[in-house]
Amino acid sequence: MISTAIRLARVGSRSELAAALLMGLGYPCVMLAALIPHIWFFAAATAVTYATDWYLHQKGSYLVNRLGKVRAGLSIRFLLRQLMVILLLARLDLAESPLFYSAVACFLVFYGLQAPHGALTTLIRLRRTMPVVTRNVDLHAVRIPDAPPGALLRRSAEKMLHLDIPAVVGILIAAGTGENVIGYVGIGLTLLLALLYLGLLFPYMRRGRLAPPAPAVLKAVDSWLRDYQPSVVLYFSGSNESAYQGNMWLDTMARVEGRPLIIMRERALVPQLAETSVPVLCVPAGTHLMNLDLSTVRVCLYPANVGKNIHILRVPTMKHVFIGHGDSDKLASVNPYSKVYDEVWTAGRAGRDRYALADVGVLDQDIVEVGRPQLEPIRSWTGAVKNPVPTVLYAPTWEGWDDNPGNTSLLLAGENIVRRLLNAADPVRIIYKPHPFTGIRSGKAKAVNARIRAMLEKAAAERAADPRWAKEASSAAAGQSAAKAEL
Repeated sequence: MISTAIRLARVGSRSELAAALLMGLGYPCVMLAALIPHIWFFAAATAVTYATDWYLHQKGSYLVNRLGKVRAGLSIRFLLRQLMVILLLARLDLAESPLFYSAVACFLVFYGLQAPHGALTTLIRLRRTMPVVTRNVDLHAVRIPDAPPGALLRRSAEKMLHLDIPAVVGILIAAGTGENVIGYVGIGLTLLLALLYLGLLFPYMRRGRLAPPAPAVLKAVDSWLRDYQPSVVLYFSGSNESAYQGNMWLDTMARVEGRPLIIMRERALVPQLAETSVPVLCVPAGTHLMNLDLSTVRVCLYPANVGKNIHILRVPTMKHVFIGHGDSDKLASVNPYSKVYDEVWTAGRAGRDRYALADVGVLDQDIVEVGRPQLEPIRSWTGAVKNPVPTVLYAPTWEGWDDNPGNTSLLLAGENIVRRLLNAADPVRIIYKPHPFTGIRSGKAKAVNARIRAMLEKAAAERAADPRWAKEASSAAAGQSAAKAEL
């Protein structure tokens, strides 16, 4: 039941679900406390709404984004809470007091300051955005000034709105004690902090603090390309969830002969790229990419079939090779789009046969069997079990874009596989590694994935409490410590 509620609320955990429920109950309680009126009930309910709102933002909850879509966004929630403060003062017969007028004026001025704050943060982000994002690329030819501290721009709207806390606290204390000076101090502190925030942002609008113009940056990139002369490119583009498709090739790119380069297209994927010594160049704009000097590149490798591939497929001086991000029997492994490449590299004969059976226009002479570099560290079994309890890896693929049950074993067999492994006469350790896309299209696949995780968590907890496993755990501790140190 709780897992169903978590799924329906679009939150990631029980704590997020609890926070969402408390926030949903908190606002009606704030209104009720204002109408009664009861200051300390109001203060408690208000504190709950502040805390839960902050927690959900801290967790990056999807629910917070959905609230904005139904006109209950962050600014509206803060404004509603402040209106309830005004209502509380009116119900306490303070509507004619200086505190009441001071509170109204404070909140009006405070909201008036939101516009210049939002404009400043947006302009700073826009005017500091460079046409490229790089790693391991020397752009000494252009001067890139230091960015504002992350504390100023990260979740800036939320931070600015939370500056109303001193005013709200001061007004409530003043209303409860009759010490209006406390309310005036809180109001003054809120407005002072808001003005200080604006003052800290203004210096970053100066010309010397802005990013260099796009032509200068692109000129420096071309200069670096001429000096580096890349010969092999891994070209990667995709959705925010697809970073794994590029990450799996980083070690291989670091070992290739020649001068490797990774070209990406989405800024949001760059932070998700694992660490690598290979130069990384993210060029979001197609026009900028098509004007780069890539004349020294001889081979371009593509791990995914995406629309933005066209921006570099047009270059005739390099060989275009599709390497994919895994071979399987899904239809994606015989995509007719693969005809655009000069060659299609597969892990083995099965990949070649898939294209022959699918008859999608990929010529047999254009297919090259190259193995799978990611599997190189794996050694064949020698007949001796290294650990007394063997480890079994279950790594099912995702459900695909259609309802073909052959896409993934999860739907028809996943739970039975895990259950039988858990109940095996000879105990085994289970590593469950579902595809990163599992459940993005099929609710059934998402539910099965959740049930398997719950089964494994329960089994792990039971084994941890079973003294029979204590010896095995202690014997594996050294190996686990070594593995953690290596990671």
